[in-house]
Amino acid sequence: MTSAERRKLAGDLRSVVLRMSRRIRFSGEGLLPPHQATVLVKLDKDVLTPRQLAEIECVSAPSMTRTVAALVDQGLVRREPDPDDGRQVRLHLTRDGRERLAEIRRSRDEWVRNRLGALTDDECAVVREAVDILERVVTAR
Repeated sequence: MTSAERRKLAGDLRSVVLRMSRRIRFSGEGLLPPHQATVLVKLDKDVLTPRQLAEIECVSAPSMTRTVAALVDQGLVRREPDPDDGRQVRLHLTRDGRERLAEIRRSRDEWVRNRLGALTDDECAVVREAVDILERVVTAR
């Protein structure tokens, strides 16, 4: 493959991955806005402060404060004082938050399954191979 062909492939791949990601993120209509769902995903992995979340998501602290407040109001996230720094709060998923996140993941998986259902077995095999290759691309250093 020539250098120009690789550049085109890189652009095409970036474009389709971004479009697919956006479609998946918005597939769980009515469950939770994507920016709130993303916070649940992050808190499922770790206990974080609002400032850490803002940095991870590349949003302003006031914007993240509003997002967190909405999640707290819905009972999906709870605030706890930081035991090492009383000025900070740590954010945790509640049981309802974990359940909502599981629902969102099921909805998103269903969106992908529906799209895969339109493919032939041979095409699904190619997608399986592509997933394995893309996993290597993502984890390469």
